Amino acid sequence: MNRLKDSTSPYLLQHADNPVDWWPWCDQAFAEAAERDVPVLLSVGYAACHWCHVMAHESFEDPETAALLNEHVVAIKVDREERPDVDAVYMTATQAMTGQGGWPMTVFMTPDKEPFFCGTYFPRDYFGQLVTNISRAWRSQRDGVTGQAKQVAAALAENASATGRALREAGPSFQAEAGARFVQAADAAVLALDRDYDTAHGGFGGAPKFPPSMVLEFLLRYHERTGSAAALRMAEGTGEAMARGGMYDQLGGGFARYSVDAGWVVPHFEKMLYDNALLARVYANLWRRTGSELARRVAEETCDWMLRELRTGEGGLAASLDADSEGEEGKFYVWRPAELRAILGRQDGDFAAQAFGVTEAGTFEYGASVLQRPPGPADADRLARVRDALLAARGERVRPARDDKVVAAWNGLAISALAEGGLLFARPDFTAAARDAATLLATVHLAGDRLVRTSRNGTAGGTAGALEDYACTAEGFLTLSGVTGEARWLELAGQLLEVALGSFGDGQGGFFDTAADDEPLIFRPADPADNATPSGTFAVAGALLRYSALTGSARHREAAEAALGVLPGIAARYPRAAGAGLAVAEAWLAGPAEIAVVGSPQDPRTRALHQTALRAAPPGAVLALGDGTLPAGSGVASAEAGVPLLAGRGLVNGAPAAYVCRQFTCLAPVTTPEQLREALASPS
Repeated sequence: MNRLKDSTSPYLLQHADNPVDWWPWCDQAFAEAAERDVPVLLSVGYAACHWCHVMAHESFEDPETAALLNEHVVAIKVDREERPDVDAVYMTATQAMTGQGGWPMTVFMTPDKEPFFCGTYFPRDYFGQLVTNISRAWRSQRDGVTGQAKQVAAALAENASATGRALREAGPSFQAEAGARFVQAADAAVLALDRDYDTAHGGFGGAPKFPPSMVLEFLLRYHERTGSAAALRMAEGTGEAMARGGMYDQLGGGFARYSVDAGWVVPHFEKMLYDNALLARVYANLWRRTGSELARRVAEETCDWMLRELRTGEGGLAASLDADSEGEEGKFYVWRPAELRAILGRQDGDFAAQAFGVTEAGTFEYGASVLQRPPGPADADRLARVRDALLAARGERVRPARDDKVVAAWNGLAISALAEGGLLFARPDFTAAARDAATLLATVHLAGDRLVRTSRNGTAGGTAGALEDYACTAEGFLTLSGVTGEARWLELAGQLLEVALGSFGDGQGGFFDTAADDEPLIFRPADPADNATPSGTFAVAGALLRYSALTGSARHREAAEAALGVLPGIAARYPRAAGAGLAVAEAWLAGPAEIAVVGSPQDPRTRALHQTALRAAPPGAVLALGDGTLPAGSGVASAEAGVPLLAGRGLVNGAPAAYVCRQFTCLAPVTTPEQLREALASPS
């Protein structure tokens, strides 16, 4: 066993018995390289990464290749999900030096952490020769190698600084009033997205296609504000195409990471918590806006999948499921017609093949098909019975491995989705799961006011939280507070946002992705653009805006506006990387609406108002729930002291009531769901 044996990362533990003398990322590893006078090999991946497994089997488990590495380099293994800062810095280097990126990421660097050769997956023979050649160059061309490394590191640092300046100074519209700026950015983004929209298959661009979760949320909010038919068409078309395609697990629910083709037929089979948390919320909002039963079913099934497949014994949600089982990608999920008949009998087997698009030729590899659910008439009862039988039969297969570490940011996203799903769908089990995950973050991940990024088996890891951890956890806590009426989550969110403002701010209204007192790297990452998840900058803008709406804090609202200063520049150049920021801007343009519901939690009239408040809420609206024991106009906070939006919001003639406000200016209270829907539809 090497030095990875005590890690809390399942990915690092997968490499703990390699013959490679792996080090975790630590100062001692770089000191060892300096003492031995050898370069450092940095290998970055994650547990659900198919090609990471391939390179591990070919090279890192091979004694001959391991011997080369042990002789010529100090080898460091990093889980990108545990150290997003290290991943971001060296992925930037890899993309700059090669024009592309991906995982596994393979970087050779000096003991001063300066990269001089970067790549991704390398076949074993090529990789072995590469290690030999780099060792030779290190010995015979040292000045050239280290000189190049210093130039690369300096260029990366300067580029990071220049990019931030350019985005913040993007175009004359930057000086416009915030509302006009946000409207301009949103209008231009929708036009650009429409040009890029795949009218045949949904989604944007060509293969591979990733789920555009944040963009879909923006399009739904934009449609609600403007009535744009194009925005709704893109959101509905993409949502239905993904839900009916092979990227969605038609038996067990949950979405895979991406589709390898333009038609959403064949996925890359790993399943990530963050994708499913984001998509569960998107589909719930699609149902809220359109009444689509498909969207409701997918939202609820995705929440069920998260709890069934990813919930840990401590109440958190695990990071991912692997793409592979028994050494083959997708083996757990694919079917052949003969397998369907063997399980279901000929008649039901043929029915299932037709219903799920399973063909003799196959849609995947070696005659196997990924299940799809094309539109068309089908016997619903029969389909449900067949689906249950196939799910039970699939349960006998060897399951993909699970990366059971808990990532704070991704659990924050899941808390938001589950809490809202619990209220919308009358599923108290979803709400309870959201509370359990929040409790784990509050008790295990939070030490004082500082957040730890990961835990495993109830033990916190050693990595400090990134900006996205603070932002997404705060957002989850704020959402949970509005669903449960428990004020402690608002208080904790406020503490997290104070750290975000104090330790991550750049002094110009923007944010770094790492705290000021975190380990220094060759540059301090600050990427405001979305990737697979909302950028830390846009996520913290959303949490700040939500917190300001619940508390009346002008300081937090101003900080949210300042964080969105980069939005016009990103939206103009890369609208698909600006979805989260554009969604926050839509919430800002809508107020956001502040909805206080008061009444006994046991009173069905309170529950009806509470559910209606979320179902009919304008974009980005915030909820507060109190018991209403104090009379309206008293100016005293409710029994759930600590939620300013509830101050003075009492029952109306002894009945539960809802108050619709914007920036703490409220309409007259209402007492029925019909009146509440009417109040929420009012523009002011």
